[in-house]
Amino acid sequence: MDQKTLMTQVENRMKKVIESYKKDLASMRAGRATPLLLERVVVDYYGVPTPINQVASIGVAPPRTLVIQPWDKNLLGNIEKAIQKSNLGAMPVSDGTVIRVTIPPLSGERRRDLIKTLKKDAEAQKVLIRNIRRSAMDEIKQAEKDKEISEDMSRRIQEQVQRLTDDYIKLVDEITSAKEAEVMEV
Repeated sequence: MDQKTLMTQVENRMKKVIESYKKDLASMRAGRATPLLLERVVVDYYGVPTPINQVASIGVAPPRTLVIQPWDKNLLGNIEKAIQKSNLGAMPVSDGTVIRVTIPPLSGERRRDLIKTLKKDAEAQKVLIRNIRRSAMDEIKQAEKDKEISEDMSRRIQEQVQRLTDDYIKLVDEITSAKEAEVMEV
């Protein structure tokens, strides 16, 4: 068993969890207009479901308006329909060349619902990180059992894995707190 390889694999897997979590949070509506809100919106592009950012440019007109300019004017109707179906909580308005989507401010109840969802998502990310730790620990214990590494070496590697796990769980908490503050910002 190679200690460096194991630690690199564990850290890379944990980094992927964090990157995925950040991407998910970016598309969560927090009262501010950001092109990432439309990241999951898919438009019917001549029979092919296509992400909206691949058929139009998306900009922000401060403070709460998204401006969508399709590269093909024939897609205006399809983009409007896709946004309406997306549960974004905003109605698209077209002027024939661009679509404007004004993001309404969040109600207090909606903010609390988002915080609950946020905490649930954070816990799911922590579980993923702990599962990575558990599989690494199992691998370490198996190597010790197979006499590939000594008991002392096993203990040291397990402590390193635990420290890495603690660091990534702390990172999830920090990311969650930052998003929570953004959601609660009026």
